[in-house]
Amino acid sequence: MAEPGDPRSPDDDDALIGFASAESLQGRPREPEPAEPETVDAPPPEPQDEPRDEPPASRPHPIRASSIFEPSPGFEIHHRRPEPSAEPVIGGLNLYAIYALILFAVPTLGVSALIGLVAVTGRPGPDGPEARTHFIYQQRTLWAAAVAGVIGVILLAAPFALGVPLLFALALWTVIRGAAGVWTLKSGRPISDPNSWWI
Repeated sequence: MAEPGDPRSPDDDDALIGFASAESLQGRPREPEPAEPETVDAPPPEPQDEPRDEPPASRPHPIRASSIFEPSPGFEIHHRRPEPSAEPVIGGLNLYAIYALILFAVPTLGVSALIGLVAVTGRPGPDGPEARTHFIYQQRTLWAAAVAGVIGVILLAAPFALGVPLLFALALWTVIRGAAGVWTLKSGRPISDPNSWWI
């Protein structure tokens, strides 16, 4: 009987597994496996040209694809906001910057309001009618705040500290006017009455 691993045993499958066989491990050349005959596949038969019915020439559709996305004449889109125009520059600052100085007047104890006052005083206003109303509104707000602030500081030394309620009312008035002006400017509308002392 053959020993295990003997290449001559009929049940030895080592020769079929991997590159190393029992014969190659013992130094004997491996017998080449018989090559299977190669079959050459014949190319598929070429399809025969059958007479085809030509489709009718396509006619252009009366509605162009681009016309679907183009509004018809007279159609207006009302939900779009108007494009913001370039804000006029006043004394090196635009209208939004001056409104920011007005709004920061309370936290900076009036320093930013003084900067805004210098920016709008003695300079010609913008030419546009909308921007002109905002400019007048800003001038009146800053000048009124400056005068009321000086009076409030003077009244702090008065009996009963009359300057405290005046300065508190001035702070509220300045913030409300500044916020209302920014809101109106952002909406693209002019100030309805720029010479008024309220909103």
